[in-house]
Amino acid sequence: MFGSEIRREIGETAARLAVEPAALAAVVEVESAGRLFAVVDGRREPLIRFEGHYFHKHLPREKRAAAVEAGLASPKARRVANPRTQEGRWRLLSRAMGIDRAAALHAVSWGVGQVLGAHWHWLGYGSVDDLVAEARNGAAGQLRLMARYIDRAGLARALRDRDWHAFARGYNGPAYARHGYHEKLAAAYRRHAAATCRTQTRQLLRSGSRGADVRALQQCLTAAGFAVAADGWFGRRTEKAVRAFQTASDLAADGIAGPLTLAALEQGRAIRAA
Repeated sequence: MFGSEIRREIGETAARLAVEPAALAAVVEVESAGRLFAVVDGRREPLIRFEGHYFHKHLPREKRAAAVEAGLASPKARRVANPRTQEGRWRLLSRAMGIDRAAALHAVSWGVGQVLGAHWHWLGYGSVDDLVAEARNGAAGQLRLMARYIDRAGLARALRDRDWHAFARGYNGPAYARHGYHEKLAAAYRRHAAATCRTQTRQLLRSGSRGADVRALQQCLTAAGFAVAADGWFGRRTEKAVRAFQTASDLAADGIAGPLTLAALEQGRAIRAA
């Protein structure tokens, strides 16, 4: 779904947030449907959504009537329709900027994270122009903006723990379950984690084992739908997850991750809802 540039940027941004790349990739996928850019007037631009009620809110009073008459502002949400194409949305933004540039930039949700321009001060930018410049600075800029929002909103831990309900509630709002936002995140995570599931060891991993090989095993178990913390320690919870995976894969459920179990994990067998 993502090219090498975007995968690299996701990995670097995930490291700064101390989350799994697959978890951040899941958010990027659900938010963007795999598309981070549109070509507008020959330039690669981030995807945007214009929020007419925020434009109304941030406009000086003396400019509101003209904006409402032009169909660009309304005191009520969703009264100003967004064009279906990104080219149309950027033209809409251009019209709004003709009335009041700053208010228009405040009223746009920017980039893969759909971060509202009005959040610039809360997110620690010097101005709304600085936030917009970040969003327009390639995949890296969009991901930095998204990561800053995730961190500032206190959602990094939920993403780190793969608590999709908590993350969805904080990022998508209280009605997240109505559209299955948490379920989409969980499914996307399993796909991305399965695609990167690699266990390089030839050692038997069992209760008491520690290290990077155990962490890889734990990540593969979670990708297969048997969630466990990727802490690098093979404790009781990891053993329980291994046994459950083995049972679901018609393997001997001895709780020891040997060649057959590891091969089954790499093949993505026994994937179920986490």
